Amino acid sequence: MDAIIDAVEGMKGATLHDSPGQKSQTPKKDKKDKKKGVTSSEDSRPMELSPAPEYIAHRARLFERLKAEYDQKVSQNPREPINITLGNDRVEIGKAWETTPAFVAKSISSSLSKRVVVARVDGELWDLDRPLEGSCRLELLDFDDEEGKKVFWHSSAHILGEAAERRFGCHLCIGPPVQDGFYYEMSLPDGGVVQQSDWQPLKNIAEKAIKDKQPFERLTLSKTDLLEMFRDNKYKQHIIKDKIADGTSTTVYRCGPLIDLCRGPHVPDTGRIKAFEIMKNSASYFLGDAANDSLQRIYGVSFPDKKLMEEHKKYLEEAAKRDHRKIGIEQELFFFDEDSPGSAFFAPNGTIIFNALQKMLRSEYWKRDYQEVTTPNMYNTNLWKTSGHLQHYKDDMFILPVEKEEFALKPMNCPGHCKLFKVRERSYRELPWRVADFGVLHRNEASGALSGLTRVRRFQQDDTHIFCTQDQITEEIEGLFDFLRCVYGLFGFTFKLKLSTRPEKFLGDINTWDIAEDRLEKALNSFTAAGGAKWEKNEGDGAFYGPKIDITISDALRREFQCATIQLDFQLPQNFGLEYVTGEATSQPKAEETEGKSETKAEGGLKGPNPGCARPVMIHRAIIGSFERFIGILTEHFAGKWPFWLSPRQVLVIPVMPSVSDYVLEVQRIFRGKKLHVHVDLSGNTMQKKIRTGQLQQYNFIFVVGLQEKESRTVNIRNRDDQATQTKGDLVPLQEALEKLVALRKERRLSNAV
Repeated sequence: MDAIIDAVEGMKGATLHDSPGQKSQTPKKDKKDKKKGVTSSEDSRPMELSPAPEYIAHRARLFERLKAEYDQKVSQNPREPINITLGNDRVEIGKAWETTPAFVAKSISSSLSKRVVVARVDGELWDLDRPLEGSCRLELLDFDDEEGKKVFWHSSAHILGEAAERRFGCHLCIGPPVQDGFYYEMSLPDGGVVQQSDWQPLKNIAEKAIKDKQPFERLTLSKTDLLEMFRDNKYKQHIIKDKIADGTSTTVYRCGPLIDLCRGPHVPDTGRIKAFEIMKNSASYFLGDAANDSLQRIYGVSFPDKKLMEEHKKYLEEAAKRDHRKIGIEQELFFFDEDSPGSAFFAPNGTIIFNALQKMLRSEYWKRDYQEVTTPNMYNTNLWKTSGHLQHYKDDMFILPVEKEEFALKPMNCPGHCKLFKVRERSYRELPWRVADFGVLHRNEASGALSGLTRVRRFQQDDTHIFCTQDQITEEIEGLFDFLRCVYGLFGFTFKLKLSTRPEKFLGDINTWDIAEDRLEKALNSFTAAGGAKWEKNEGDGAFYGPKIDITISDALRREFQCATIQLDFQLPQNFGLEYVTGEATSQPKAEETEGKSETKAEGGLKGPNPGCARPVMIHRAIIGSFERFIGILTEHFAGKWPFWLSPRQVLVIPVMPSVSDYVLEVQRIFRGKKLHVHVDLSGNTMQKKIRTGQLQQYNFIFVVGLQEKESRTVNIRNRDDQATQTKGDLVPLQEALEKLVALRKERRLSNAV
């Protein structure tokens, strides 16, 4: 069943013309002929097909027969008493195969039963109307819970899928929840495309399904029955054959005429959705592969309250104003070109921001004893075989033939840093060894997944690796938390921490994992005790090579982004045979005994370190992550109003009259002498138009100088973020203004005050 989830995750980001973050388009209501069910859109098609496609009836017949067999089987199960433990450790008594989470919720309170979206039973998400099968711990989740929200939007996607089948007679592909709602992907008959004129009819059909309060019904089917049920849908056939092993089963869900391959769970019925909207549509590729069929993708959003929908629309309007792609063009920061898709051209203004971020990080590296290195951009694929990346990551790498050998552009720096560690013998006295690299990376993202600076093919990271002993893990992690607080505080970001522990499939021995997780927990607890936010545990979600801490930041619109990551890695040091001299006394073998032997054999056939040596632990860490993505996030976070230390437009000097132009240029020269970004406007525009232009361009400060300022060698300062300074105020001596702005930049203050 997890294979279905993997398939969906792999397809989510791949679109042809999708623009995440774009301003939503709200369709105008079409007038409808109630008698004929025809909309007044550009075509005269009925709102929905009549008769319905034959595959709908075929699915229904098979579902009803198999559901009756399943219900008959379940009816034979004994209704034994069970203990249902709630979140406050209160225990309710129920009956196996009869008591449902919905019944428990209603027994607590009627308002809770209406508010709750889905249950969690012993850690597993569970339909509210699905009977409990034994004693368990029960949690009830509402829309405010992240998991509850995903379930709510996933159920809404099924409603959209039903509407699409009823309107187009299409073949559905996938319909997952996403960050701001959901989508459904489909193939329309005869290669048809979805038009904006389809939005309102789709919404009308969806609202009818919602009004009907169609129940979501769950049924487990064998692979054979699944292939028969979806015999007319080649996309479902492909997913079933490719992702579901022979002899196994998975679930389908029914709501109204729609029956879909789906892991679930879902809300009890379609009536739980109180506000539903179609937001946009785009083209996409099946499985995200440009070699496959082109599909249509329709996006929507829904809420359990109409007020939440209105708030969401206001949020989208504000997000559209802050769209980094829009601001990037307006402020001449960056652009993209079809001759190099997924690779940003940073203009001078954007490069100033990029360099300011890099300078800030370099200053922190110096304080924290990091050593910056430069590593090759391209390696023979033998390196990636050793690291294990080629086996798991080849499709996302750019592979190049060079002199009959295979090379690849690097998608990450870690194997190169392992090479650096191994170039000579290392001592325990050198650890921890902190290595930083701003090298260029390339990842072969699908063309449809590319989106501004947030998803690119060519990028740079604040990539560092720490090689340390196991005893040093806690201290190093605590140091990274301090680093996080320092960097994110500069931008006004808050952040959350999640510890992801040993997954079901892992490398290494359990004892090593337990020690590592214990060290991480100690560091996290220490962070919380020192005033940091509480952390969460994400059981079983660690990387196969070690536990990790995921860090999410929250921006001005309360959107969350994962930029930072801290990962412990035991596998790469093993793969590359990394070791350091421990300093512990060992009996040295004779030279002839060690000749030709580089390492000793460890348990399980893996090579262990030489006598007197040990494997280092490798900590992967990034704080801002990709510079490109982080600049995109910052652009929207600040809405283009950059803090002074980052700003490419720090000061604009405007003359009151032409006769003081020489003073304007002198002011520019003096301030530029301190490497401040100062521009002048000596155009023929009126002073007021020059000021207005400077304000629209988001200059931090505008100096307006006239004869009085020239004679007294002063400036009149207008502060972008202080309305009280937008008229002529006190004159500030030139040297004082210079010193204040230099200090403002040096201190990297968030406030624009001097």
